[in-house]
Amino acid sequence: MNKGELIDNVASEIGVTKKEGKKAVECVFETITDCLAKGDAVRLVGFGTFGIRKRAARKARNPRTGEEIQVKAMNVPFFKAGKELKEKVK
Repeated sequence: MNKGELIDNVASEIGVTKKEGKKAVECVFETITDCLAKGDAVRLVGFGTFGIRKRAARKARNPRTGEEIQVKAMNVPFFKAGKELKEKVK
């Protein structure tokens, strides 16, 4: 399922237009993104947790040249599935 199909599905499930469904889906995505950008986690009980992890600086190799490069420390988003989601996907 892609974003367009998700929007169509949400709109038909709640009985609104595709435009309103798109607004709802994008609002959820923006809210999650904003929380992660602030360093907060988003916990949806039964579904899962969106959060960020700090990745330390490290040395790596350029695959083309074999040259060693320094990779900066960064924050990366993650998703951990909740118990109910894991049970449904089994």
